[in-house]
Amino acid sequence: MASAVEEQKLLVGYRETGELRLLGKLYEPYMPLIYGLCFKYYKDEAKSEDAVMQIFESLIAKLRVHEVSNFKSWLYTLARNHCLMDLRSANRISIVDIDDHLVESDAFLHQHHKGEGIPEEQLALMESCLETLNTEQQTCVRLFYLEQKCYREVADITGYELNKVKSHIQNGKRNLKICMEKDKHGQ
Repeated sequence: MASAVEEQKLLVGYRETGELRLLGKLYEPYMPLIYGLCFKYYKDEAKSEDAVMQIFESLIAKLRVHEVSNFKSWLYTLARNHCLMDLRSANRISIVDIDDHLVESDAFLHQHHKGEGIPEEQLALMESCLETLNTEQQTCVRLFYLEQKCYREVADITGYELNKVKSHIQNGKRNLKICMEKDKHGQ
């Protein structure tokens, strides 16, 4: 894989020229990783191979407009979202993926294992519980989970120190779960 400096040169070069050769050189080393990620979601070789190419095609437009500082993590998020959105649109899964650890209540797990979607009331509850978080927690949780920003990006956007961002996310996640559990138990 190219060094971070080489990747930035390729990113800038592609953004300026639109040369697919540069984009290909940037993407090629990550293709096996992206395939593995896609295979984790699809459990199908052909579908995963198709997704690797679809993701490349989406890069053609996205990298011309997005400022990307960490290509590997940005690409991972893009690929993960591609797979999740594809699976959701095919109605093969329908679960709120705010975080694998966030929504762990028995009701959610039970619905997920039975292949059911999460009811609109539960989504509304999650949104109202988000509103109960203090401003710092709410902002960090929304940026991290809903807008899929990394810790560093959340810190840059909010101006909070990195350790504070992590703390706000962890505490916000815990408080959100507590709020949802209280409502579930009618408290």
